[in-house]
Amino acid sequence: MDRPGKFEHHRYVGDKRTQVVYDVDELGADDEHLITELMEAETFLCFGPDTLAEARNRGYRLYAPQRAASPG
Repeated sequence: MDRPGKFEHHRYVGDKRTQVVYDVDELGADDEHLITELMEAETFLCFGPDTLAEARNRGYRLYAPQRAASPG
């Protein structure tokens, strides 16, 4: 999926409502609606630095299907 306009320089986008972070670069076409809905709801957050470790440091967890697909 292409990165949303507001986040063209960010790989990880978090949902403040659920404390879930999405790896936009690895998100499949079936899940694009999640990012679209997140942008419409305006409950998103980016991380600095733009890393999964920083997202986890702030209490966010990786989207479950991406977590299951990641090695290790």
